[in-house]
Amino acid sequence: MKDQYDVVIIGGAVIGSAVAYYLAANPDFDGSVLVVERDPTYLKAATSLSSSSIRTQFSNPINVKISQYGSEVIRNFGEMMQVGDDRPDLGFHSGGYLFLASTPEQVQILKENHEAQISCGADVVLWDRAALANAFPHLNVADIELASYGRSGEGWFNNTGLMYGFKNKARSLGVDYVTDEAVAVGRDGDTVTSVTLKSGAVVEAGTIVNASGPRAALTARMAGLDIPVEPRKRTLFVFDCAHTPEGTAAVNQGRLPLMIDPSGVFCRPEGRFFLTGCPPVEDPAVDWDDFEPRYEEFEEIIWPALAERSPQFEAIKVVNQWAGHYDFNTLDHNLVVGRHPVVRNFLFANGFSGHGLQQGPATGRGVSELITYGEYRTLDLTEVGYERIVENRPFLEKAVI
Repeated sequence: MKDQYDVVIIGGAVIGSAVAYYLAANPDFDGSVLVVERDPTYLKAATSLSSSSIRTQFSNPINVKISQYGSEVIRNFGEMMQVGDDRPDLGFHSGGYLFLASTPEQVQILKENHEAQISCGADVVLWDRAALANAFPHLNVADIELASYGRSGEGWFNNTGLMYGFKNKARSLGVDYVTDEAVAVGRDGDTVTSVTLKSGAVVEAGTIVNASGPRAALTARMAGLDIPVEPRKRTLFVFDCAHTPEGTAAVNQGRLPLMIDPSGVFCRPEGRFFLTGCPPVEDPAVDWDDFEPRYEEFEEIIWPALAERSPQFEAIKVVNQWAGHYDFNTLDHNLVVGRHPVVRNFLFANGFSGHGLQQGPATGRGVSELITYGEYRTLDLTEVGYERIVENRPFLEKAVI
């Protein structure tokens, strides 16, 4: 590690490593990059504890396009991230997403979302009750009025594989990583100048990128800034199924999608098991070190909803569970990407609210373009910039799960 870098990235999981990769891989960028990561095991990183899925079924075109690019990167990841003979395989399962609507309000949202998705070229179809029953005969569809199904470009993949692919490639291209913790940010008027590390080292920085996940607000405060991001706990459960419905679908070679029930409970295949979770009844901010699962959610919320949705989900049992954190944007549940409007050399890449893995590639590319060119050159992320935080102007996304 040197004592001066053109760019210092605070946070080295998927977002920070994506920014580092896109900077180092760009022939127009000739600066030095340091990534500061407090926990190189990543055991409690939002990246490692996520459900690692990607979808194009959003309500805002910018979010659709962000995920379309993410899907492209996942498809070509081995070639893009090859280092020597190592070509990382993310094990992408193109199972698709299936949103179910049972109320007039949910139906209207699916229809409006579908218009936005189709306008971006997403491969999504709307099904009535009969078409849904034909595609997935294990489901109880008596209460379903409309379904939205992603036929391609959606699925799930290796979460840490994505992160380590970016990290390993970035390091091979000259990016420095240090195991340490940022404890202070130096600032001279409207310019950040340095990062002080827990080890006592002080690193001069031309640009600082906040890629701190659920700890984003802590990093911003070091620079005298603010961002409405806090850790929110989400518990995931893996269950075994006595009579699995996997293989019974009439589409996608029998494979089941990631299903989002009208109750908010979601469920998808995970090898021979299933992965499931639900929005919590109460959703307070939690301590940054609180990873105790909410065990009661399975018995009280998830199992009843799944058993009602399919008789094949009546005989199931939990075989594993864990809790992770969303870096939850309390303003509008959407990513915040871009420069601070006053402190221009402090950039945000925060607030993904559970979508960081799928939005990581587009975010990394976009932040690298701002640093290299002073503007976006590919996908314009201005809509999700920091200015809306200052103006208290939510950029609402109706398809948040």
